[in-house]
Amino acid sequence: MRIKSIFFLALITLVFFNAYSQKSVEVIPLSDKSGFTVKTSTRDLGNGFFDHGVASPISNHRGVVSTVDGDGRNVVLVWLFDHRGGYSLLMIDAESGKSEEFPITFDPKQDTPYASILSQDNKFYTLFKDHFVEFDPVKRAFTFTGETMSQMAMSMTEDDEGKIWSVTYPNSGIVSFDPKTKVLKDYGYVHSENWRQYQRSIAADDAGWIYFGLGNASSQILAFNPQNGKAKGILPQNERKLGTASVYRDMNGKVYGRTLESTENEWYELYKGEAKKIGIHKAQMPKKYISGPQGLFYRNFPDGTILKDLDLVNRILITENPKTKALKEVNFNYTSDGAIVMGIGTAPDGTIVGGTAFPMRFFNYDLKNDRWVNRAALGQFNALVNQNNKVYFGVYSGGHLIEWDPYKPWIATSLNNKTSNPIHLTTVSPTIIRPYRIISHSDEKTIIMGGTPQYGATGGGLLFYDNEAKTRVLLTDTAVILNQSSMSLVPLANGKLLGGTTTSPGTGGEKKAKEALLYIMDIASKKIEWQHAAFPGAQEYSEMRLVPGGFVYGIADKKTFFVFDPKSRQVIYTKDIAAEFGPTTAEQSPRIFVNGPAGELYILFAKGAIVQVIPNSYEMKLIATAPAPIKAGGDYADGRIFFVSGSHLMSYKLK
Repeated sequence: MRIKSIFFLALITLVFFNAYSQKSVEVIPLSDKSGFTVKTSTRDLGNGFFDHGVASPISNHRGVVSTVDGDGRNVVLVWLFDHRGGYSLLMIDAESGKSEEFPITFDPKQDTPYASILSQDNKFYTLFKDHFVEFDPVKRAFTFTGETMSQMAMSMTEDDEGKIWSVTYPNSGIVSFDPKTKVLKDYGYVHSENWRQYQRSIAADDAGWIYFGLGNASSQILAFNPQNGKAKGILPQNERKLGTASVYRDMNGKVYGRTLESTENEWYELYKGEAKKIGIHKAQMPKKYISGPQGLFYRNFPDGTILKDLDLVNRILITENPKTKALKEVNFNYTSDGAIVMGIGTAPDGTIVGGTAFPMRFFNYDLKNDRWVNRAALGQFNALVNQNNKVYFGVYSGGHLIEWDPYKPWIATSLNNKTSNPIHLTTVSPTIIRPYRIISHSDEKTIIMGGTPQYGATGGGLLFYDNEAKTRVLLTDTAVILNQSSMSLVPLANGKLLGGTTTSPGTGGEKKAKEALLYIMDIASKKIEWQHAAFPGAQEYSEMRLVPGGFVYGIADKKTFFVFDPKSRQVIYTKDIAAEFGPTTAEQSPRIFVNGPAGELYILFAKGAIVQVIPNSYEMKLIATAPAPIKAGGDYADGRIFFVSGSHLMSYKLK
């Protein structure tokens, strides 16, 4: 049995490799210059499965610096990120456009740089997926890689002795590296919270103490003593706030920190581990480092040349001569296996639409013509639904609701431009910034959206948007389910709404609820009429779908299938589906269920299973197994079930 399993796994791996091996993709600009298409063609993978190609064949940078190589030539160093994680260091000659890629020496497992630093001796550093790395542009090679405790640096600095310091998410791990001796020292975790910590600034004073600011649930400044490996909090509990504290190194040798990045009157002077409150701090003289978070973009070459633009979409690099102001444009190239795909759906015009993350792009795929269109998006298109021949997207991170008419020309979204298509309807940040679900009400004018709140907060709300009156009602979690967010939503008969929550807080927030709930709300009054922990201990109701007969099919914790009767408000059937098929597919808006052409319902599983639910008996019938994992769902069109695998759009042709 074990030998048979190993053979099957090897076969799956071979098919996966053949389907996903990196190939050159030709990007062709659209005639209206709003985006591009790609030269590609659908591949038949056998057994009813088809690979339609990479949804967005471009990568995102996670830190860019302008420097010189061993010959003194201006080069740009770029941490590259696609759906696999931070996979490579790209080095581009700014004069010629010639590029080289240096693959990361470990498996990133979808992790990526969140901070990096170019040291005074011209080495480029980062730390992610438990690995600290040094890249030397003079030697054109990675010259050090070392393992650390989990997981990635959120900020990095250099002390007066030239040591590189990092503080890591999610538990404030401190790591130092001495470039002279190549000694990496991991001090372990130095601060404990019951939420994931984001440390967005770090600094060293001239006495060797290390300080960092963290958040998001409750700001704090930590002072770390390398001599004994201990850290102590600076801010008393009554000064800690929702958000992130920050620190910086001053030219006077001291470090200064404040309770929030936006607060100007709550500064501390920090030196030798001691803190002194100074209120307003005007005489700031920050010591300069070439360091920053994932958006680091250092433009200044040593000879004064300026990096004006680095376009990874069109693969164009532009520099400016500081004396003549003349611009020079060169083309470069790099490999990419495609951006993260958040999920897909079928638009009213029959195309498959969705969005990608890093970079944030919109795409639609026309099966009949085997043609892709890819455009820049307002943000990360998390969730979507159709209503009246239009598509509505819930967008991270602003909590935007936008409307796209596929039958009209594309006009890039501008928040104040009512002729945009997609048009911006409303923004509900900070109550919701990460949409988990959008549904269309049966009145054909109301869109309902749920999701998690701002970074550090707990409990998201519900948006009710009237697309005729152009008005909205926005409820906070106190009016729905306290300290929880709505993850799955189903409109019921008689003006009721069935919701299923998640206990997950906003990013970096504190989880306060012990178990997720089902609830029924009266839409007219916006009042909760019933709530119940249908599955004690469950942490999320991953998805629910109304089926013929008035019952609701649901998935709890990506592993338990259930049938809910809204009339009796009882769960009438449950089945552990993970035991047979593994967990269901997942994303921020999972789209686990797919409705077939005759009203039949299918479930998509992460390991590749496509299963039909037989009505009445609720028997699970395995229809097919995909040749690669199903990362995100999922919709039906043209006799096929479409889904996301890796960065690819794939489909299964129903028999």
